[in-house]
Amino acid sequence: MPAVQLLLLACLGWEVGARTAQLRKANDRSGRCQYTFTVASPNESSCPEQGQAMSVIHDLQRDSSSQRADLESTKARLSSLESRLHRLTLGQAAGPQETHDGLQEEVSTLRRERDQLETQTRELETAYSNLLRDKSVLEEEKQRLRQENEDLARRLESSSQEVARLRRGQCPQTRDTTQDVPPGSREVSTWNLDTLAFQELKSELTEVPASRILKESPSGHPRSEEGDDGCGELVWVGEPLTLRTAESITGKYGVWMRDPKPTHPYTRETTWRIDTVGTDVRQVFEYDLRGQFAQGYPSRVHVLPRPLESTGAVVYGGSLYFQGARSRTVIRYELNTETVKAEKEIPGAGYHGQFPYSWGGYTDIDLAVDEAGLWVIYSTEEAKGAIVLSRLNPENLELEQTWETNIRKQSVANAFIICGTLYTVSSYSSADATVNFAYDTGTGSSKSLSIPFKNRYRYSSMIDYNPLEKKLFAWDNFNMVTYDIQLSKM
Repeated sequence: MPAVQLLLLACLGWEVGARTAQLRKANDRSGRCQYTFTVASPNESSCPEQGQAMSVIHDLQRDSSSQRADLESTKARLSSLESRLHRLTLGQAAGPQETHDGLQEEVSTLRRERDQLETQTRELETAYSNLLRDKSVLEEEKQRLRQENEDLARRLESSSQEVARLRRGQCPQTRDTTQDVPPGSREVSTWNLDTLAFQELKSELTEVPASRILKESPSGHPRSEEGDDGCGELVWVGEPLTLRTAESITGKYGVWMRDPKPTHPYTRETTWRIDTVGTDVRQVFEYDLRGQFAQGYPSRVHVLPRPLESTGAVVYGGSLYFQGARSRTVIRYELNTETVKAEKEIPGAGYHGQFPYSWGGYTDIDLAVDEAGLWVIYSTEEAKGAIVLSRLNPENLELEQTWETNIRKQSVANAFIICGTLYTVSSYSSADATVNFAYDTGTGSSKSLSIPFKNRYRYSSMIDYNPLEKKLFAWDNFNMVTYDIQLSKM
């Protein structure tokens, strides 16, 4: 009986280990042999009552339920893992394209976010650049106004001293200036141009017989007789007529023009305008009709490939001619095709404030047009600041002929050319200025004049002659104006 033997061994073990186990042997009521094995509880001194036993049973049931719930949770997690493993297995077997498409979509999303960030960065950089440009414009205008104030103070002091001398009856004795100066003379002292005030006092009236003045047509333009090219000496400048006023600070000074030799698709009504306040001037506003110009509605805006400097630009034969910023280079820009056709450095020409007109504005190189063609007005170190005048080939900008005058460039406010004669204006800010000097390229001689010239708005930064309309175009303190003129017969 192996079971009986094992039971006996267990009893012995308990009896040895605890000394509390008992084994009994007796017949039951039916006469069968029955073994009873009794072991004392190691923790309980007495058996619990029935209620306590039921509590223990309930605790065991709760523990069993909790373990069963944990088992169910573990089974659910195992089922989920098996499901994921199954999907992964299926994906590896049949779905590399779907995985690739998901990655592509994610990359596209990242690229869109990157593009949005780059766009925002560019917008911020543009706004910052605009702020810097506006600041530069305001600082330049502040400096310009300060210089103008200082210049006005000097002029006021000079005028006060001159008035005091006149009241004392000590007017300076001037030499006779009716004699022509030898052609090509470089001696500025011949005219005694040490001060602008003395130069203006020295101007004298040139009388012209009435019979020599051209009769006017009903339109106010000089009438040319048959075989006459309409050329003559300037004898009169009319009152300014205001056509347009600039809208912003960038229009304090500028240049506007019409083509005296228009080519298709442009006409004699086409007008161009450039606001020149700023450090990066590139915009050229084009107006097809004069009404559009007057109302301020451009039909086209050109953006030059490189910035221009100051107010010396002109339009001639369908091209814009201008000085490149911070250089002595003259550029020909064809307006219809918007391409640069020629560039040429003016040998030795001062630039960026070396030899400007008296008002400043980096007006060292000034382009002009008359009946003879395209001209450039400038000065050089060799000429010691006197005005140098050159005629240019309008196609390639080669210098065809050059004249050196004895008129100091910084002592005059502006200059223009009519029929091969250079005329200068005495002041840019005086309401009652004069056309005070003339230099005839035909004879190489200079003479002083005293033709009244009105600066209505007291800041003329550009004066040009239009040989087609026989008028002067000017920019006077935000205002674009014209002047009628009269010429005498040659």
